Amino acid sequence: MTHSKPAPAESVIAFLAAASVLFVDLGVKFWVEANLALYQSIFPLPFLEPYLGFTHARNTGVAFSLFQGAGGLVLIFGAAVSAFIIYQVLKMPAGNRIVRLAFGLILGGTLGNMIDRLRQGYVTDMIHFRIPQIGFDFPVSNFADVFIFCGVVLFIGVTLWRERRSADPSVASGNAV
Repeated sequence: MTHSKPAPAESVIAFLAAASVLFVDLGVKFWVEANLALYQSIFPLPFLEPYLGFTHARNTGVAFSLFQGAGGLVLIFGAAVSAFIIYQVLKMPAGNRIVRLAFGLILGGTLGNMIDRLRQGYVTDMIHFRIPQIGFDFPVSNFADVFIFCGVVLFIGVTLWRERRSADPSVASGNAV
């Protein structure tokens, strides 16, 4: 396997993705904070009621409200993850566009939640998924969490696909992912 030089110009993919995630995440959080009382719920898409809506919530923990009150440690971890992602994106060889996109989604989500913690000591959550007929009530989350999840799934998918491709000589080689 040959290693090509890092492609900083391609790194813009990750940074544009991160900026887009940050814009969406913070924009929705600011709207929720300005328009919904704490724990108030609305259903912007009436046909999804009561399954998917917005509920204004606060989270001092991490995803799914785990580790409540661990804000300082979460900020340190978020800063470490962000620095690691930026380093990896900048040193990554050319042709890793999907991995760069995945890292950008993770970076944007991480920064969105870090900004919330720095400005108010907790994260504003709003996405509320539930199925009342069976008593399912998923923890309230936010767009940063969704984008982090999507980035992780995308990264794992690409990694597994590449491992399968490298293990199977019948799969055509290429470096487009």
